Amino acid sequence: MKIFMLSILLLSIATLINGGITSKYVRQAQPANEMSLETFPSPAGHNAPEQVHLTQGDHNGRGMIISWVTPLNLDGSNVVTYWIASNGSDIKRRKKKASTSSYKFYDYSSGFLHHATIKNLEYDTKYMYEVGTDKSVRQFSFTTPPKVGPDVPYTFGIIGDLGQTYASNETLYHYMSNPKGQTILFPGDLAYQDNHPNHDQRKWDTWGRFMEPCAAYQPIIYAAGNHEIDFVPNIGERHAFRPYIHRYHNAFKTSGSISPLWYSVRRGPAHIIVLSSYSGYGKYTPQYVWLEQELKNVNREETPWLIVMVHSPWYNSVNYHYMEGESMRVMFESWFVNSKVDLVLAGHVHAYERSERVSNIKYNITNGLSTPVKDPNAPIYITIGDGGNIEGIANSFTDPQPSYSAYRESSFGHALLEIKNKTHAQYTWHRNQDNEPVAADSLMMHNRYFFPKEEIASD
Repeated sequence: MKIFMLSILLLSIATLINGGITSKYVRQAQPANEMSLETFPSPAGHNAPEQVHLTQGDHNGRGMIISWVTPLNLDGSNVVTYWIASNGSDIKRRKKKASTSSYKFYDYSSGFLHHATIKNLEYDTKYMYEVGTDKSVRQFSFTTPPKVGPDVPYTFGIIGDLGQTYASNETLYHYMSNPKGQTILFPGDLAYQDNHPNHDQRKWDTWGRFMEPCAAYQPIIYAAGNHEIDFVPNIGERHAFRPYIHRYHNAFKTSGSISPLWYSVRRGPAHIIVLSSYSGYGKYTPQYVWLEQELKNVNREETPWLIVMVHSPWYNSVNYHYMEGESMRVMFESWFVNSKVDLVLAGHVHAYERSERVSNIKYNITNGLSTPVKDPNAPIYITIGDGGNIEGIANSFTDPQPSYSAYRESSFGHALLEIKNKTHAQYTWHRNQDNEPVAADSLMMHNRYFFPKEEIASD
């Protein structure tokens, strides 16, 4: 009897050591069916603006970059008109001229890409805006964030590796059905144009049209993924990230960065740092030097929630892309722990996973200490490359589940981070197959700076 009880005890301990929950729900593994080019035609009207999208246009949330595409570069097609939404008659309309560019890629010529940065907006205010000329004017709106501050509630959506399949459509409209989301954090892999011959650039256009019902009304903060690289020397395309940088501007200079591939913004209660998994990050490189200074610039009294986005995950227990983020983790993980980063978001792996708060920073080649351990100062790592892309789901997990993995599942979905105040944020992950109010995974997160207590996941 004693031997039997001891066996049960040891089995229980082994279960705890091996890790958290591997969901029994598994989505079908075949590639998702991509929507055709014809699914997203250009809008009606002569030289009608299309692919309208927003991102933050300064460091503190009083600026907005409004971007759109037109087939022709006619007079007035590069101007945005904007005003505070009001029922009153005293409407002051302002105009801003955009910068305009275009690019060629192999046998493709882009439309005219317009990017207008409007500044000195009022906080927490709804604005209307119009782009286009004559009978092709199109009208949209956005709401600015509240002023940067420690106890400002704000909700971020989190979507990664989206693509433009029917599953992608489910993910996007699932997210849009919930009115809580105010800004999307997107850790890379947008259009998946490079899954087509010669990196078919028309897929950038259809992705922009697909995203417009969401992206024209709320900003998206992007990190660049591997599918944004578009480096194809065998067809003469030798400049990495060129289409992405042409199409998706950001305010990188306002955070002291020299590259749009790494930058930061402050939005409401959050300081968001965006890093590039596919740019140099070794010692002395520009990204390394910038991040070292950027972490010193963070003021947790003003922005208590410190969030970092990368593309390639640092903690991943799926057999796809396993340990691809390891060199970046080795380089920067100790900085994140010392800075008490709350949350690290990644994509790349086409499944969902949430880690425990762990670190692996004691290893020095000779001491053999190379196992992740629980660390109250460490971030939670979220892998959310589960948007629905053409390559399909990643459904092969390492076995047994490692101790650093709290929850993992092979299906498509999105997440919400509802920051309540400087101490608590409700995190939920929503599987596409469920109704939006249902959370397949949830956790009340505790801020590492103001309330570094251990979290307990919801059942």
